[in-house]
Amino acid sequence: MSVDRLVEQPSGRGLVAIPVALIVVITVVDIHSPADIHLGPLLVIAPALTASLAGPRLTALVGVLAVTAQVFIAVLHGGLTTANHVAQIIALSVLSALVVFVCHLRERRALELSRSRSVAETAQRVLLRPPPRRIGPLRVAWLYLAAEDEARIGGDLFAVARSAHASTRLVIGDVRGKGMSSIGEASVALGAFREGAQRYATLPELTAALEASVCRDLDEVADTEHDPGEHFITALVLDIPDHGTQVDMINCGHPPPLLLHDDKIEVLYAQHPVPPLGLCEMPAARHRTDPFAFEVGDILLLYTDGVIEARSPAGAFYPLAERAATFRGAGPDALLRHIHDDLLTHVGDRPSDDAALLIVERVASEHPHRPHLTTHPVDGHHRIRPGGPPPSPGTPT
Repeated sequence: MSVDRLVEQPSGRGLVAIPVALIVVITVVDIHSPADIHLGPLLVIAPALTASLAGPRLTALVGVLAVTAQVFIAVLHGGLTTANHVAQIIALSVLSALVVFVCHLRERRALELSRSRSVAETAQRVLLRPPPRRIGPLRVAWLYLAAEDEARIGGDLFAVARSAHASTRLVIGDVRGKGMSSIGEASVALGAFREGAQRYATLPELTAALEASVCRDLDEVADTEHDPGEHFITALVLDIPDHGTQVDMINCGHPPPLLLHDDKIEVLYAQHPVPPLGLCEMPAARHRTDPFAFEVGDILLLYTDGVIEARSPAGAFYPLAERAATFRGAGPDALLRHIHDDLLTHVGDRPSDDAALLIVERVASEHPHRPHLTTHPVDGHHRIRPGGPPPSPGTPT
């Protein structure tokens, strides 16, 4: 997404012909009017109008033209020494200078906003790396809506990564709080997930590593000065193998995912829920997975509470499961557009909280004979072996 340019635009410069034409018209009408009729004060409209169309330089130029026109009128209507004309010239000069000053402040604010958005976009690319549209046997679509107008990211997080065991791992989470102040807390969880997705063989081990990392580092990055309350991260972690239909899930206090299967929708409630990351209350050994079937053609819908807690003007929450069940389309991209448009229609504006959606569809593998990731029997390093099954122990590589 490109940064919005809020500074002076070429099309705005072309519209400056309008205030210049006003100066000419007011001057001509004033000159041909009786001496007791003074239209000169209307010249202040020109710089005021220019300020809404262009930057401070063009506004200053139009202001100078307006003052010059006022002087020209004064010369033809009694001279520059009359008290009325002197007052009009001084007043027009002061008002024009004030308009230019305000225009300058507005442009500086626009540039600061542009830089802020540019930094936010860079942070988004580094922190929330866009998942690939296709990873393993999965098709992926995602959406992020930040609550703060000047931010591109906030306290919601998600990531997709390949493991070392022919599977794809996903995480979606929500930092307590919202906006720019929660980015540091989100970075802790994302960094731990990306490192642990490759390192740990099982989902309980990965989730325990996330908990340990968040418990260790969250206090260092949390904005305790402005938000002295309790800090934690709800998270949903999944392991989707390339082969077979069973998916493992661990829910750490996060809203349950939705499974679309054969035009029916199922809410996947956790049978063994885990407290949110950062509460440091549950030993890692007690983490247990909740398996469920995820077949070819099925779609998983992961989301944060900013979606289901989005309110309509009448105060009604957004019924995500109900609206998703009415979807009749092809693939995660179409479903994402459907929910996005429907959510904005429901709210009437952007959501008041950060909102994230991650949609995953299992598709038939296009490459059944993919390279296998194996472990070298001597040095333990991962090797890529083209085609065929992994070698048996002791087989030369």
